[in-house]
Amino acid sequence: MRILVIGGGGREHALAWKLSQEAEVICAPGNPGIADDVETVSLNPLDFPAVTEFARQREIDLVVVGPEDPLVAGIADPLRSAGIAVYGPGKVGAQLEASKAFSKELMFEADVPTAKFLSFHDPIEAKQYARTRFADGRELAVKASGNALGKGVILCSTEVEAEEAIDQMMVQKVFGDAGSVIVLEDRLRGPEFSLLTIVGDNEFVSLPVAQDYKRALDGDQGLNTGGMGTYSPVDWVTPEMVLEAERRVVAPMIRLMRERGFVYRGTLFSGLMLDGDDLHCLEYNVRFGDPETQTVMMRLGSGFAQALHQAATGRPIEPPTLNGLSAVTVVVASGGYPGSYAKGVPVDLSALPNDVKLFHAGTSLRDGQLVTNGGRVFGVSAAAPSIAEARERAYAGARAVQFEGAFFRSDIASA
Repeated sequence: MRILVIGGGGREHALAWKLSQEAEVICAPGNPGIADDVETVSLNPLDFPAVTEFARQREIDLVVVGPEDPLVAGIADPLRSAGIAVYGPGKVGAQLEASKAFSKELMFEADVPTAKFLSFHDPIEAKQYARTRFADGRELAVKASGNALGKGVILCSTEVEAEEAIDQMMVQKVFGDAGSVIVLEDRLRGPEFSLLTIVGDNEFVSLPVAQDYKRALDGDQGLNTGGMGTYSPVDWVTPEMVLEAERRVVAPMIRLMRERGFVYRGTLFSGLMLDGDDLHCLEYNVRFGDPETQTVMMRLGSGFAQALHQAATGRPIEPPTLNGLSAVTVVVASGGYPGSYAKGVPVDLSALPNDVKLFHAGTSLRDGQLVTNGGRVFGVSAAAPSIAEARERAYAGARAVQFEGAFFRSDIASA
């Protein structure tokens, strides 16, 4: 099987690395780390005619779309029209991530358990609603409806904080057009976990649960990021909880999308929270999570490529096997992230231990020298018989990554 992976970040590196164990893999555009593992080609993921022509010329059996931007722009539709199997939803299905307002409305229609919410186009009306919720004793999560790269959520404990968040999104446009419409939802409290589900025409298969750490600093302090680390398995998430999530969160949404005529062949990412004894869906994404994917790929055995191809071609999905190991990923980020940060900083990996896998998330080459090219630069992943051992290995790897300003959280997968 010949697979084209679209994208060039840490998630795509993990996908390409795992898929290459079972198939010939090409990645577009890739990055320096991906190029060490598989062939990379210089293709713009948003140039759909070029991607389609390349897939035809290279006789690609399966296109796996990693990032949300090409999916939201509709990359899957012209590829499918050309007879090429694609793992990723079409443009309509991708609105489940592109618009939080649309997603919450579908949750309500499908009776998916989620927090009470309202969507707003006007900041004055949003502030009026916020005042009523705080008067009722609630706190709020203010969310940019559009795609804000995982950063468009501000948790507000006071009415003042909520009004400031509304102004940042709708008036100051700190998230650009993503904040033109916002969602105000009652703030929930509790532990979170991520469920990645492979979805085909008539069935779905969930991968191992991972837990993500969104805040930039230890103890869940600092600003929201795209994710600073993950681990799996998650001991407090029981098999019964996963079955409940599939029954109440995954299955109803898939059923509703099919009723609406969506072609949804791809990943449904469910962001979940246990508020007391009640399971809630915080959000859906329409692609593999980052950095959850890096950790989950470390736990898979065989059959992953086959499962994605089966989903993409509407056939029964055989679940990939597990290797029996635990896994931890620690993200090494640029100083200042998720705010402003320097690019082009030289990287030294000479002391990296052999028992970790380094997934490149934001790197490039400058005159043959590896340099930083993003906020999250690397995901250092390790697998071992226990979480404790995997954690020890991952942190040894993170400490070995050297560049000016590098930082990482010290509490990923801590007890």
